[in-house]
Order: sequence, then structure tokens, then C-alpha cells
Amino acid sequence: MTQQGLKKSTRTHDIARRQERALRILDAAEALILRWGYQKTTLDDISRQARVAKGTIYLHWKTREELFRALMKREKLELTKDLRQHTSEDTSGATLQGMLKHLTLIMLKRPLMKAVILRDIEVIGKLAHNERRSVTQIEKIAGFTIYLEFLRAHQLVRTDLSIQAQIYLISAIFTGFFFVAPVMPDEFTLTDEQMADLLAEAIHRILEPARPAPAAEMEQAAQKFMQYLDQAIEMQQEQFNQELQA
Repeated sequence: MTQQGLKKSTRTHDIARRQERALRILDAAEALILRWGYQKTTLDDISRQARVAKGTIYLHWKTREELFRALMKREKLELTKDLRQHTSEDTSGATLQGMLKHLTLIMLKRPLMKAVILRDIEVIGKLAHNERRSVTQIEKIAGFTIYLEFLRAHQLVRTDLSIQAQIYLISAIFTGFFFVAPVMPDEFTLTDEQMADLLAEAIHRILEPARPAPAAEMEQAAQKFMQYLDQAIEMQQEQFNQELQA
């Protein structure tokens, strides 16, 4: 191997090792935050859990807040990937009803994202407000406004309401289901699947036409939505890669 080739190989190995270490630190941070909460989780705790020196964490992130923001970038990326996977397996997932059902099930299986939705101070501390604004605004998920315009143009949602009104309704219904679940009496507790079905049914009754969507329009909607998801994944992946390489 030439000297130049050796240097390139060494550099590639160093980058891979740095990324692996950063991911291990994020895994440790997530586990501890979910176990003890953000406020009680220190960088010392994270360094022990990740089996790295505390100073090594500072090579990636200067503060605990920066580390948490990187963790949330990873969560958003994984959520979007999950949504794409569900949509690729179920074309009805491209409808407003189907998409929100899949999104609900995904969120319920991600305790960190669920804590953000609920502004759970014990879990994510003082960052709850800012992260909730950045994560749960429905219109920011996968170019949602453009997607909604497509559904309106193909009569797959009502057009007698403005897009602003529709987004407000969707956001209120989506977040409302998450907020009410923890305070319901035991006899009214729903499974995740039941909750997702009920939320999707509410969206359908309020915003979608009663007639079934034609198969051709469904196929078009699925392709369009997959394009939005692919664009979102590409953008989020780039942002997360920058975190790992910083």
C-alpha cells in the first residue's frame, strides 16, 4: 500500500472509530435519561455507562444539552425511517388516516419521543418545551404541508377548511390523544393498537371524505409521501452525520 493509501485507510478507520464511540455515548445517554431522567443524569454517569473517559465526551459535545440535542436528532431520524418502512409495507399509510395511525404506533414505542410529546419534566427536564416545539409540530414532519396540499388536490381530504385549520385540528387531535391517555381511569385504558385506531378514525371522520380513495389516487399519494419521507431522511441523516463527525 502506498503512503497516501495508508493515510487514507488510517483516516477512514479513525472516522469509523469516532462514529462508533459517539453512538455508544448516545446509547448510554438514552438509557440513563429514560432510567433516571435528564436532570439526574450527569456526564460522569454517561461516561461510566459508555465506558469512555469523561473528557472523551467533550471531544464530541461540549455540554450535556448539546449531547441531548444530538440524541433527539437521532430519534427524529429513526422515527422518520420507521414511518417510511411502515408506509412502504402498507399503501393505506399514505392517507392521512393511515399515516397518523402508523406515526402514533411508532411514537408509543419510543419512550423518549413520547416524553417529549407529554413534556415529561422528569424525563427530559428543562429541555421539554423547546424539544416539544421542534418535534411534535405535525406540519414539520416530512414536508407535511406540501403533502397535505397534494391530498387536497386529489380530494383525499376536505377542502372546505384552510390548510392552517386542518393542521391545527390534526395537531390538537394527535397531541390530545397522548395527553389524555395517562390520566384515564383503568377501565378506559386502551392498548397501543386501539389508541392508534381510534385516533386515526377521529382524523378520518373529521377531515377525510366518506368514500374510499380510488386505487390509482392511493398509489399516487403513496409515491408522493415516500418522496417526502426520502427527502426528510436524507436531510436528517446529513444533520446527524455532522453531529458524529464534529
